[in-house]
Order: sequence, then structure tokens, then C-alpha cells
Amino acid sequence: MAGGIGSRFWPMSTSEKPKQFIDVLGVGRTLLQLTLDRFEGICDPDNVWVVTNAKYAAIVHEQLPGIPQENILCEPCRRNTAPCIAYVSWRIKKRDPKANIVVTPSDHIVTNSMEFKRVVNMCLQFTSETDAIVTLGMKPTRPETGYGYIQADLTTSSARNKEIFRVDSFREKPDAETAAKYIKSKSYFWNAGIFIWSVSTIVNAFRVYMPALSKIFENMLPVYETEKEQATIDLRYPECENISVDYAIMEKASEIFVCPADFGWSDLGTWGSLMAQTPKDLYGNCKIGTNISLFDTHNCIIHTTEEHKVVIQGLDGYIIAEKDGTLLICKLSEEQKIKQFAE
Repeated sequence: MAGGIGSRFWPMSTSEKPKQFIDVLGVGRTLLQLTLDRFEGICDPDNVWVVTNAKYAAIVHEQLPGIPQENILCEPCRRNTAPCIAYVSWRIKKRDPKANIVVTPSDHIVTNSMEFKRVVNMCLQFTSETDAIVTLGMKPTRPETGYGYIQADLTTSSARNKEIFRVDSFREKPDAETAAKYIKSKSYFWNAGIFIWSVSTIVNAFRVYMPALSKIFENMLPVYETEKEQATIDLRYPECENISVDYAIMEKASEIFVCPADFGWSDLGTWGSLMAQTPKDLYGNCKIGTNISLFDTHNCIIHTTEEHKVVIQGLDGYIIAEKDGTLLICKLSEEQKIKQFAE
């Protein structure tokens, strides 16, 4: 899924080039490219699909030249994750009715790719043998209020796999007190928005729990992989309900399982979360750029990859970011205001 706008990372990301298309970590690869990289050995590039906004299709093709262009699906408008997943599921079903699918956002990071591969391959084996829907639950490292949570029934694992458990409930983003309780209970996990299922399982789930939505994509079966597909999608997609797959399917279906995992995951939703995933110097500063000099500066994140030389003195707890001639200097504690700056 690569259609988000990523406005919280302004000025590094903009509506014209959101964060999934940016080298956020300063490693020479964008988040979208890193997402594809970690599926090496799991999925052949010919079987990788990207759903994105129509205006980003050219960027996706440029950054992922090894993906067949016909596997880049274009949404004419934003309709949240349920229509996005339904569209690609019916497209995959037409090509391979026995396919197994991993759905993942394109703007997250994973620091332990080997463990990621192990977990995903294990879950793919599980969903190929059952009618289960599996979501990956990230083992929490702090009482985070910015993530949704999955409550797992850890009393008994699945009969087929000792690392997979039934889901008791999904919980919305909590307040600080509730998040602290979740951490203490040991049965709550961060909802990473990574789902694994067979194509027949997810299509059937849409038919049962979202019949109006499933009817839209079912009725388009004759035009998939034809010259009429995009025009038909442009016409019908705006009719889809604007709803997340969590509300549409996950909170309603019965055969829902979670695989608790720990592979260095972050959704990079904020500058603070990027800072948590980036190496720091002795004074707690993160530097992403080629020539940055700091004096009497502490607990700052500096992202200035386009500047020849950056010198900062006397700051504590700030974001300093530059992109295309725009400079942001903002307190980390006030970063929730960045979205309004971008507007």
C-alpha cells in the first residue's frame, strides 16, 4: 500500500512526494524500495503489487523498475485501506485463485530483515493450510499512545503453530495510563497493519462483512487486465465506503489470529519515531546528512541531506530539517503542529 500523503514529515515529504518515496534514513534507498528489499526470498518481483494514488504511479515505476507496470494499481481517490485491499485482492484472484497474500504499508521500517522473513514465511505456511486471517503484532517496547493495539489470547497457541494465537480484541490508540496497563499485561501488541491471508479467505470475508464493497469489485471481474480497467475503476472506486480494513473485516471476522513478532518495526509516523530508530551520538542527537557539526546541542534530530555544511549550536530537543530550499526548526515536543505548517 503506497498511497499515503505523509504530511507529518514536512518539509522532507510533501503531497507531491510523500515519505514512502523519500530516503528518510539517509541510506540511499527510499522507504518503498526498502519495503521491496525485505521481501527478497519471500516473493518474486513479478508477484509484487503496489496500490497507490494515480498521481504517484510514475514515481512507483521509477523507484521499482523490476515490478511489472501492470502490477501498479492506481486509485483515483483516497478511500482508506479496505477498498485498497479489496481491489488488489480481486485482481490477484483473477490471475491466481490459490494465491497467498501479504499486505504491508510501504512507509514503515524493519531493522531485522532476517527475522521478518522468518515470521512472514511461517505465517504464509499457516494461511496456506487454513482459512485464517493473520495479523502481525509487534511486541511493545514502551507505552505508546500513537499505535492501535491487539489483545491476544496467550493461554493457548494455535494447534498448527505455537507462535500464532487467537485475537481477543482490537483496541484503539489508548491514553498514556491505558497504554501503561497494556504493557504490564504482556498480552497486548502494537497493530502494525501487516496482514497475511489466502486470496480466497479475504475475498470471502469481504463478501460476508462488506457485501456492498465486494459487489463493486466482483462486478468488475470482466474488465480486469483489459484496456477498460482503469476507466472503470475511476468510475466505480469513488462509490466505495471510506473505511479501514480493521473496521471492515478484522473487528468482525471470527478466524482472526495474531503472530507476536519482534523485528525492529516502526511506522515512522513522526519525527520522534524516526529519531527512536536512528543511531544517536553521546548527546542524544541523530544526524542524517553528510556534513553536520553540533556544539552544545542535545536530543535533536537533524535531517539535512541536501546541504553542503550545517552547523548548529545550543539547541536541545529540536527538529532541524531541510528540503528543496525549505528549512524547518521545530521543538520535538511541538511536532504535532508540523501538519498545519505544511498546509
